[in-house]
Amino acid sequence: MNAAITCTAAEALERLKRGNGRYLEAVTGGGDISRQRRERTLKEGQSPYAIVITCSDSRVIPESIFDAGIGDLFVIRVAGNVMDNHQLGSVEYAAEHLGSRLVVVLGHNHCGAVDAAINHDPAGYIKFITDEIRNAIGDETDDYKACCLNVKRSLQIIEESLEIRHEEEHGLRVCGALYHLEDGSVEFL
Repeated sequence: MNAAITCTAAEALERLKRGNGRYLEAVTGGGDISRQRRERTLKEGQSPYAIVITCSDSRVIPESIFDAGIGDLFVIRVAGNVMDNHQLGSVEYAAEHLGSRLVVVLGHNHCGAVDAAINHDPAGYIKFITDEIRNAIGDETDDYKACCLNVKRSLQIIEESLEIRHEEEHGLRVCGALYHLEDGSVEFL
């Protein structure tokens, strides 16, 4: 089952950029979370214009960062915004069944998972995350550079796993971004 495409990847990227601009100026959230919107998405289903894979960090809230409302974004959260088969399946679902044409891997600076990969040797299940991040960043110890490398690795995994077509109008576009905790801005990589 393939859903109708709600907008192109380029249009979705522009909506995200405009939304982040509004977020930078906002005092309170502006995305549509109204009862009417909830009822409409219940009856008509969701048609998110973008898929956002981001960190579980509680300070990184894609719906707020991009001034989006209910049904606008298909958000996948996992510490360190790392990719595995579960996240890939979620991306595939949103692209194939919901019609989303843009996939954004949204990392952030001062990421605790990246810091753990650089400066610590965690045990337990956290090690699965830090090992993946170490594969992405190698010996890099600079926070900003490491966070960017981590985003790029997730992009690479998505592109290789889903055989992404880079047609601007009809294909799925994948891009990376970094959220800056200091000022709320999003830097598209």
